[in-house]
Amino acid sequence: MSRDEQLKQRWELVVQKLSDQFAEGDPLDLDAIIYLIGVQELGQLHKKFKKDHKLDLMHIAICRLLEPYGYYEFDFYDDDKWPHYKVKEQLPPLKAGEQSVLMKEAIVNYFVEVEFIQ
Repeated sequence: MSRDEQLKQRWELVVQKLSDQFAEGDPLDLDAIIYLIGVQELGQLHKKFKKDHKLDLMHIAICRLLEPYGYYEFDFYDDDKWPHYKVKEQLPPLKAGEQSVLMKEAIVNYFVEVEFIQ
């Protein structure tokens, strides 16, 4: 199986499992999945967040997802236990489709790492 085909199958599995668990089967989009990862990384699973905090949660997720690629590095937790990352390397300019593939690959790798999928 090609790497692209494996990524596609794993991505569909992640979307299916998360959609079943959090959206009553309605397919979650990429942004919703990034948001869920941010909530998971923050560890405050049962808290309701305001709109500006939702963007912060997505930022946490993106930093965490791209950390293994060398773009970010965990720095510290603040007094409210929010993780902070520092930029190690700027992301190269990517077209929208390339950005989407990178994020899907990073999300699949994240869920393999946390043993949500194989």
